[in-house]
Amino acid sequence: MPEAATAAAEPASIALVTAPTGDGEFEFDRDTALTRRAPGVYDIDLSAGWTIISAVNGGYLLAVLGRALADALPHRDPFTISAHYLTASQPGPAVVRTDVVRTGRTLSTGQASLFQYDANGAEVERIRVLASYGDLDTLPDDVRTTAKPPAIPPMDQCFGPEDGPAPVDGSSAIADRLMLKLDPSTLGWALGQPSGKGEMRAWFGLKDGRDPDPLSLLLAVDALPPTAFEIGLRGWVPTVELTVHVRCRPAPGPLRVSITTRNLAGGFLEEDAEVWDSADRLVAQSRQLARVRLG
Repeated sequence: MPEAATAAAEPASIALVTAPTGDGEFEFDRDTALTRRAPGVYDIDLSAGWTIISAVNGGYLLAVLGRALADALPHRDPFTISAHYLTASQPGPAVVRTDVVRTGRTLSTGQASLFQYDANGAEVERIRVLASYGDLDTLPDDVRTTAKPPAIPPMDQCFGPEDGPAPVDGSSAIADRLMLKLDPSTLGWALGQPSGKGEMRAWFGLKDGRDPDPLSLLLAVDALPPTAFEIGLRGWVPTVELTVHVRCRPAPGPLRVSITTRNLAGGFLEEDAEVWDSADRLVAQSRQLARVRLG
């Protein structure tokens, strides 16, 4: 019998793994909450509310595994997390298994995998991650950087899916969960006039008003329309690998996300993302490799 089906047989070990507040007030926290069945084993029902077309968004999946690792490791904040997306995840039951690789005074390292089951009951691994966690509040304040916040027009001069006459191509249920306002200079693809520059910039938040935290940054780096759209390509752009660096705890308020692609070759492109908070701090960076359909 698949392991997920045996969860009810172990009531003594069940515990709900939620956000630190645990009040379930916000949708992101409810939909990333896991049930700890046993040490290192968690059950979750992946929400259909975070899908793009029919597949579950990769940033949402990363946040789910990130929450499991925050429970399994002695440190709660992701510093770096690298994910390999093996097969597309679907809404519905899933199992997350974690392993503690090493624990130290300032950093702990763990790995996690998310599994679902096919029609024959066979287990399928969807995503595997390796991550190091620490305490963001203990980091020194010294910052030396040449990075600058992206130049995005004021929010009332940017556009989201709700501003168009029809839903934005490629978006789906996830668009209803996000506050996303795109820089008009990166919206040529939506008008049939892509710039060819491979850039995407936007104001980002969660529509129900939840403030950003380290886990929601894992969603933010993978929530904008693909840069492939501005290169002139259409259709699904599945992530192969995604690495995120969380640099500090974000301040309350909307985030600014900038994503660029400099190279598309052999049917693969990279997306480099920066996430800036309302205090003009670079709070997260990421790079992902994605597959594109040519022709």
